[in-house]
Order: sequence, then C-alpha cells, then structure tokens
Amino acid sequence: MKKKTKKVLSLLILTALIPALAAVGVLLLEGRNYALISALIAMAACAAFFLSFERKETGTRRVMVIAALTALSVAGRFIFAFIPAFKPVTAMVVIGALYMGSEAGFLVGALTAVVSNLYFGQGPWTPFQMLAWGLVGLFAGLLSKTLKKNRVLLSVFGVLAGIAYSLMMDVWTVCWYDGGFNPSLYLTSLVASLPHTVAYAVSNVIFLLALTGPIGEKLERLQKKYGI
Repeated sequence: MKKKTKKVLSLLILTALIPALAAVGVLLLEGRNYALISALIAMAACAAFFLSFERKETGTRRVMVIAALTALSVAGRFIFAFIPAFKPVTAMVVIGALYMGSEAGFLVGALTAVVSNLYFGQGPWTPFQMLAWGLVGLFAGLLSKTLKKNRVLLSVFGVLAGIAYSLMMDVWTVCWYDGGFNPSLYLTSLVASLPHTVAYAVSNVIFLLALTGPIGEKLERLQKKYGI
C-alpha cells in the first residue's frame, strides 16, 4: 500500500470511524457496552498508528516510545489526581503528536484515557475521553511544524485544547443525562463547567511550557539515532 494511501486511510479512521464509534456508544447504546466501544476505539487507534509504519524495526521502536509516553501521561494523571483540573495529560498527548506524528498523538490520548480509568473508574464516559484526548493529539500532529517553532502558538493551542476537551465532554454529559442532545442543557452545562475549563486550559499551558523542551529534546535524539 502506498504511503499516501495509508495516510488517507489512517486519517479516515481517526476522524470518521472512531467518532462514529463514540456516537454509537452514547446515542444508540445509551452508555451500555462502553467496554466494547472503548476496546473498538483503542483497536482502531492502534490500526491507524500501525499504518504509519514504514519499516518493521522502526515500527517496533515507535511502539516502545509511544508506550513510554502513555505511561508518563497515565502516571502524571495519577500524581496530580488530588488537584482538580490540573493534569499533564493533554501536554503529554500534544508532545507525543509534535514529535511522533498525528497517529501517535491520537493513540497516546486514547490509551491514556482507557488505562488511567482502570484507577479513576471506567464508564460510558471513557470512549468520549478517548476520542477527546485523541483528537487533541491528531490536530497537534497536523500543526506540529508551526507549534514546535513558536511557544506562544503552542500555549494558545494548549488553551484551545483545554476548551475543546471540555466542550466534547459536555456533549457526552448532555447526551447521557437527557438521552439526546439538548442545546439549552448543553449551554447550562458549559456555564457550570466554566471554572473547571479555565483551570484545565491554564494547566495545559503550564505543563506544555515545562515539559515540551526537555521531553522534546529526548525524542529528537531518539529520532536521529534510530530513525523513528
């Protein structure tokens, strides 16, 4: 399969198939069988990631790097669990995407949600968390050339990522509570969650500015040394 074809197929999986799976889980299954939906989203994200492989040896090393980034992201969520809305997850997802690509960013986000929720609690919200953090990684990867060069734009992206994540999770909240999307209830939910959204957006900027440099340098050295 040609590289361009694989790239298009990968993007279709991330932007069409996975959102459709999340929608089915919330709207049609009404939150039931969320474990199945989570597993399907994880497998689809893995499939998109593996489509980006060009050589077997490189692919194996990329898997190891993604596993390490996911572990750091999960650990960060654990460590800062006692501080509401102050988590390094988005920063780790963005960093993974900036240096390893959109597919890798999506995978780090999706796996962080499902793995960390083994501790925080699995539920019908898990597939939407996987989708929300995954899409943050996807767009960070697509904008990686610009974001890596400009810390101001990277900070702006961190703010927007925090807002986007909250907007998507409020969609799930409304659909779960009302059995469908209710615009007035959604607006109420947005207003109620505004302090949380602001705190999360600010924490994204703090973690991005603190972690992108040191982790990014290590990832660049791995890329140069192993060609991943």
